[in-house]
Amino acid sequence: MGDRTARVLSARLEELAAVAERSGAAAHAIARLLEAASVATMHAVALELISDDAARAIWRDVEERHPVLTELRDAA
Repeated sequence: MGDRTARVLSARLEELAAVAERSGAAAHAIARLLEAASVATMHAVALELISDDAARAIWRDVEERHPVLTELRDAA
């Protein structure tokens, strides 16, 4: 179950990054979506679907590929 959860989270973050980079959507709208993804990540860790280390690695990897997410996440 953990592998599937990690793949879904990673895919969701990649989708959000694509929206943030290409759509011209308002920063606050993207920040709200990132906050929802962050909450989902915390729930997955709390339910022990993925480890805290795995969750941090997923976010770190996506933010390295898409620095705009770091900026938006910090602004949220």
